[in-house]
Amino acid sequence: MTHHILKATKETVHLGGFSDLLKPALFIDSYDTIDIETYTGYYVYDKAPAAFLTPEFIDICQNLPPERKVSTGPHLLTGPIYIRDAQPGDVLEVQLESISPRLPIGFNAIRPGWGALPQQFTQPALRFIYLDLENNFAAFPLGTNIKIPLTPFFGILGVATPENARNSIPPGAYGGNIDNRQLQAGSKLFLPVFVPGGLFSIGDGHSAQGDGEVNVTAIETSMNGRIKLILHKDLQLKNPIAETPTDFMTMGFAETLDEALELALKNMIYFLQSFAKLSPEDAYVLCSLAVNFHITQVVNSPHKGVHGMLSKSILPNINLG
Repeated sequence: MTHHILKATKETVHLGGFSDLLKPALFIDSYDTIDIETYTGYYVYDKAPAAFLTPEFIDICQNLPPERKVSTGPHLLTGPIYIRDAQPGDVLEVQLESISPRLPIGFNAIRPGWGALPQQFTQPALRFIYLDLENNFAAFPLGTNIKIPLTPFFGILGVATPENARNSIPPGAYGGNIDNRQLQAGSKLFLPVFVPGGLFSIGDGHSAQGDGEVNVTAIETSMNGRIKLILHKDLQLKNPIAETPTDFMTMGFAETLDEALELALKNMIYFLQSFAKLSPEDAYVLCSLAVNFHITQVVNSPHKGVHGMLSKSILPNINLG
């Protein structure tokens, strides 16, 4: 096992999407750990206060090579990371060991035509929000006594697919823009592998977000993390599943919330069949008795997200890894 440090530079990040044609930013072996840097705010850096900017981030925004601009999504991602011996059909386990804001400031933006209420909130709006990292909260609106606890996570954790210019906005079976606030430090995400090397990328740091992410953005924050990547040859997955310190979690992504719920439910039934050895009918009943389904996000067009959570105390002997 080797430990790596992956800095975010114009050579190690990419913009707007995923591609299996990108030059990897790092080559690793299974079980290696990585201290990783991410930046956010590529399209708002010229409006940002000094606290939001670093020389490296400005260099990325001003000099990112054309070949690192993949598609039209707004996200700046670090990677891709090539995992040696990873092949289509394998499963990549992403262990999130630590996650922390790089800078004491983030932003929130309303984009016309996006969000849960695009007809009501039609004007663009950009707010930079300062973070009290010592006391672990953000005061918003400024000047009030409303304090939002910081619960940092990465909105995007995903692998490449043979589609070589996949936009970073919609999530899918490859992970991507999941925007799931449950994936905090101590959690694990399991992703199907679609191309040789896996080509895993990470970014879209959020310091705080409500389920739904209703106005399109959270507190978008440049983020540091430590991750461990583990390759599984003996697991089979068609869709991501996750494990938090307290719960097992399945996900569904679709154009409507009804369809996303149906997929999250079907994925939980599949999980219970595969790992708890339940019959489909028993699994369906257990989902009705013990699984809590939540709206993940409603804004990553064209896919909304739903996730189902099952307490690990109900299945104490299950080990995904």
